[in-house]
Amino acid sequence: MAECVMASLDTGHRFLVDSAATSSEEIGNPIYPPARRVLGLHGIPLTGHHARRIRREEYGLWDIIVGMDGENIQDLRRLFDGDREGKVVSLLDEEIDDPWYTGDFETAYRMIRKGCERLLLDGRKSWQ
Repeated sequence: MAECVMASLDTGHRFLVDSAATSSEEIGNPIYPPARRVLGLHGIPLTGHHARRIRREEYGLWDIIVGMDGENIQDLRRLFDGDREGKVVSLLDEEIDDPWYTGDFETAYRMIRKGCERLLLDGRKSWQ
């Protein structure tokens, strides 16, 4: 959901956004149907995303690597040997519960949107 939300908010196409998992359960699958429904209700276009797992060698490709919860952040830092350049960040200060487990895709959407808006605002300040 975050990839689609960020892509829809970045109307100037200033950022390259890609989504990848820290686990392998959904590899190859398209956007989960309940997530697709919530995005549609909010007028967020789909990106054609299919789940993939992030790879260690991607660390050098990205300015920032965003996680949704503490477990994601911990997994990313472990994968990237401790995150020596400080690229791994949380989308929000609070945890975004995985709606795949909670079933609450609307709350996840609202939190993701809030985090993406904040990230874009902070990014604009940093790159002006």
